[in-house]
Amino acid sequence: MSEARSAGAGEGPLAGKRVMVPETRELEVLARMLERHGAEALRCPLVAIVDAPDPAPVEAWLRRFVATPPDDLILLTGEGLSRLLGLAQRAGIEAEFRAALAGVRRITRGPKPQARLRSIGLGSDLAAAEPTTAGVIASLAAEDLRGRRVGVQLYPDNPNHALLDFLRGAGAEPDPVLPYAYATREDDARVLAMLEEMAAGRIDLAVFTSTPQVRRLSGLATPERLREAFAQTRLAAVGPLVGEALEAAGGRVAVMPAESFHMKPMVNAILSAMGAPPDVRA
Repeated sequence: MSEARSAGAGEGPLAGKRVMVPETRELEVLARMLERHGAEALRCPLVAIVDAPDPAPVEAWLRRFVATPPDDLILLTGEGLSRLLGLAQRAGIEAEFRAALAGVRRITRGPKPQARLRSIGLGSDLAAAEPTTAGVIASLAAEDLRGRRVGVQLYPDNPNHALLDFLRGAGAEPDPVLPYAYATREDDARVLAMLEEMAAGRIDLAVFTSTPQVRRLSGLATPERLREAFAQTRLAAVGPLVGEALEAAGGRVAVMPAESFHMKPMVNAILSAMGAPPDVRA
C-alpha cells in the first residue's frame, strides 16, 4: 500500500482517521483536502489513464469533426475532452478542432466536462439534470433528433449501448469516439495489502471516485474477501454510479454527496458524516 504523507495531519474533525484514497486523476487534490482536516491519507491509486492505444481512429474522428462538424457533441467526461484536445494538438489541428467545437451544440454529463469546456472559453448548451447516461437520455428525450449527426465521447469499459441505441432510435446518427483507456497503476500485491488493512479494520474510510477503481478490486480479490474488507471499512462514493458499483461488489455506501458529484462536495459529505461543519475552502 502507498505510504501516507501525514504532513498537516493530526488536527481537525478527521484527526486520527486513516482514509484510503484510490483516486488517480486528482489524487493529490483529494488527499490534501482530507489531510487539511486532520486525516491520515493513504494514497493507493488503482488505475491510470492513458491515451487510446491506437490513436488512428481518434485522429480520424477529429479530422471528420473538423471537416464536417456534427450538429451535437455529447461529452461524458472532462478527461475525454482533454484527451481529444491533446491529440488534436499533436495532429496539428487543435485550432480547427476548437473552432468546430464552438459551432456545435455541446451536451454534457456532469460538472467535469462543463469545467473543461469553461477552461477553453466555451460552455455547455445542454447539461444533463443527472450526471448519468440515463440523465443525458432524459434530457434529450423531448428533443427532435431526426437527421442530426451526434458526436459521442465515450469512456473506457463502457461501450454505452444504451445511449447509442437511444440516439439511433430517435433518428439521429451517432459518431462515437473513445479517446483514452485505463491501465493498472499499483501492483497486485500492494492492492491486496490494502484490502488486508481494510479487512482488519485498520482503515476508517475508503473514498471511491470512479467505477474502474471498484472493478480493479473486484478483479483481484475473491467476492468473499472483498465483502469482508468492505464490511470492516466505511465506504464513501463520489456519486450514484460509483455507489451502485460498490453495492454490486458487496459494499454498503455510508457517505455520498447529495448532488454535484465531485471533490468539494465529496469532502463536505465526509465532514458532515463526522458531525463537522462544511469547509468552504474545500
